Amino acid sequence: MRHSPVIPSGGPVPLAGGAAPGRVPLVAVAHGSRDPRAAATVAALLDAFAGRVPMDVRVAYLDHCAPTLGQALGGLREAVVLPLLLTEAYHSRVDLPAALNEVRAREPRLRVRYGRTLGPHPLLLSALERRLAEAGVPAGDPDTAVVLVSAGSSDARANAVVAELARGWRRSGWWTVAPAYASAAAPTPAKAVAGLLRAGAPRVVVAPYLLAPGYFADKVRRDALAAGAEVVSDVLGPAPELVDVILERYEAARREPVPVAG
Repeated sequence: MRHSPVIPSGGPVPLAGGAAPGRVPLVAVAHGSRDPRAAATVAALLDAFAGRVPMDVRVAYLDHCAPTLGQALGGLREAVVLPLLLTEAYHSRVDLPAALNEVRAREPRLRVRYGRTLGPHPLLLSALERRLAEAGVPAGDPDTAVVLVSAGSSDARANAVVAELARGWRRSGWWTVAPAYASAAAPTPAKAVAGLLRAGAPRVVVAPYLLAPGYFADKVRRDALAAGAEVVSDVLGPAPELVDVILERYEAARREPVPVAG
């Protein structure tokens, strides 16, 4: 399948072939990045989704690159809009609803169903374990401490969700699992790694709770390895578990969309 994740002017960017009978088109909205690897990763994830569920799939970005949500919705009469975000925070609660309301003000006949963010979801832990296993770290190794690193948010609720995810993951048998944040909150990945080593962890690995490569992923890898982490696994990317989550969120939005404040 051919991708056109970035366009210079306003036209919709379908990533998958024409609409399938009975399937409302999906517009998946990612954060966006100046790093071209991020758009390529989002395109690969949506390719994997469309390969499993043939339908009209389009991408939009909140920042840094095109198309905007309004451009991606161009020409559609109805759509499911899903935030490709791993936690509920400012972008999903404020930015995206505001963008949706702006589009609907211009296109009052457009019918949009808004879905939940990808996380939290139990399958994301499976995806994290998949990435660690690919890096040579068996799931639930009792001699391994894991630092679970999210991008971090100024929204304390989003950071609390990541901390709760870490607490739940500890029950899988790890030496422990500690949360860390690449920005906006403490501890940093480097401080979390150093703290676990001081506490006697036999070895420390880092699992980025990040969708795509880019500035944060590169910084997490560099700083964590410098602090003594043995392994930093890859970002979640087009893991099959994420495809399952997208499908679940899509179907849920069709049945019971998330209300969008006017």
